[in-house]
Amino acid sequence: QVRLAESGGGSVQAGGSLSLSCAASGYSGNPACMAWFRQVPGKGREGVAAIPRYTSPTYAESVKGRFTISREGDGNRMSLQMNSLKPEDTAMYFCASGDRAICTLQMDYYNAWGQGTQVTVSS
Repeated sequence: QVRLAESGGGSVQAGGSLSLSCAASGYSGNPACMAWFRQVPGKGREGVAAIPRYTSPTYAESVKGRFTISREGDGNRMSLQMNSLKPEDTAMYFCASGDRAICTLQMDYYNAWGQGTQVTVSS
């Protein structure tokens, strides 16, 4: 059974930085795609960044140049470094993984999800 566990998050003032981590377990190898999504109450889940096994990552326009996604080790760990944080980055952040050939920022490309970790940015 595939499981994803997020860590990191917390509260920071605008302009600050935070780092999120995600560890995947239950894969015989590692997932083709891993991604971060975020959600605020009353809104749908939004794709933030996605990273395939071997090629370049994809970022939402709203975080380009500020966030960096990476995969480490055996490919079952993923991080999101968030710099120059803004109050509008406040959300619950979710780790996701999937085995489709193309990594996108669309939810239906992913079939495993973590429980989420809260990020709060104050002005």
